Amino acid sequence: MPTRRDFLRLSSLAALGFLGLRELTTRSAFAAPSTTAGFGPLLDRPVHGLRLPAGFRATVFSRAGEEMADGLLVPGKADGMAAFPGPDGRTILIRNHELESAWTQFSPFGPDRSRLSRVPADRLYDAGRGIAPNLGGTTTLVFDPRTQTLESHFLSLAGTVRNCAGGPTPWGTWITCEEVNDLPEPDAEQPHGYNFEVAPTTSTGLTRPVPLKAMGRFRHEAVAVHPPSGVVYQTEDIDDGLLYRFLPTKPGQLAAGGRLQALVVRDWKTAETRNWSGDRFPVGRAFAVDWIDLDDVDNPGNDLRYRGASAGAAVFARGEGAWWAGDSAYFAMTTGGHLQRGQVFRYRPSPHEGTPAERSAPATLELFIEPNDGALLSHCDNLTAAPWGDLILCEDTDKACRLLGVTPTGRLYELAEYSEIGHELAGVCFSPDGSTLFVNVQTPGATVAITGPWPRQPAA
Repeated sequence: MPTRRDFLRLSSLAALGFLGLRELTTRSAFAAPSTTAGFGPLLDRPVHGLRLPAGFRATVFSRAGEEMADGLLVPGKADGMAAFPGPDGRTILIRNHELESAWTQFSPFGPDRSRLSRVPADRLYDAGRGIAPNLGGTTTLVFDPRTQTLESHFLSLAGTVRNCAGGPTPWGTWITCEEVNDLPEPDAEQPHGYNFEVAPTTSTGLTRPVPLKAMGRFRHEAVAVHPPSGVVYQTEDIDDGLLYRFLPTKPGQLAAGGRLQALVVRDWKTAETRNWSGDRFPVGRAFAVDWIDLDDVDNPGNDLRYRGASAGAAVFARGEGAWWAGDSAYFAMTTGGHLQRGQVFRYRPSPHEGTPAERSAPATLELFIEPNDGALLSHCDNLTAAPWGDLILCEDTDKACRLLGVTPTGRLYELAEYSEIGHELAGVCFSPDGSTLFVNVQTPGATVAITGPWPRQPAA
């Protein structure tokens, strides 16, 4: 299993270029796509549906409907994902599936549920009274980056719903998030809207599903973890959502409970970060922040964000992707900006993060980019950090979706584009050795491995 040291080393390498960066305070940097960053223009000859720069290659594997090592079928609607170091140079991928119980055409149990009997009852979070089992969850994939081949794949979490994104932890696990609130599936036996933890492994089998209820019940999207403290930041995928922080009672043991908080911009009650009606939250300015405790986090009335905003919490426009990189957490807001094309925020923790002393040395929140130009960015979603120091963003748009790079100075460039309209790209992440970029084509569902002339990784 990957260790905390692995996580710290990889996240530090991935973001050396972002340390001490960035004096960008105007929109001029977004006047045109970068011609000095990136890997050159995308070729017009798609490779497995992806347009790539010259010198890059793509391999598609683990397609929806294929039979897996456990006799179940690859579920559809692949979404968030992370890569972990496996034995003998292998990469272990844990991949979400954003499914509801009615979407049986994407079911791991088959459209007629004939394979459901292969799942032990205690490993299925919600059986839907045997009528409509919840179809969300995760799959685990074992991939050899040296040969670019899939060696095994299997279902690793079952019976959850709309597993959208999540995030890796410093202790070497994946947190998968349900993107639902209080509304249950028609035949649900369990409440939903929680996070679950899945450990990477090469052994076929299902994780015992334990909802992490103290982390809150809301429309979860993604998480990022502060390695020194184990504090977990959480995004909320709704147009008036909050940015949350979970302070675990025992760092690295999320099931042991903790406190849920919401971000407040200091001296700005219910701060408006969305910029829907002007640039109230300017690009490049770092705002000091505080955190307020939230109660009733199991949220039976689906009003957690309203209660938080009423108490002064800042409001965000569809918080989606989250990733820890170097000394900061980055968050994608899909409909932020006055043209609602998307924003990326950067959060720098306090040196005393999660303790009373942070009041005297507060964390800061900065709007990192807000292009307001669909040609540059259209509804950013999942994101990751590249080994050479750029961010890589996925688009979720009704046009051709792209992978976009963002340099430490805020310049955007195209890395890939799916040639067919309406196929969201998700789950972008790099193999631990930095050789392979993985991304999911959400519908019907498949994973793509991309290799090519990546830049040399910066020295640690």
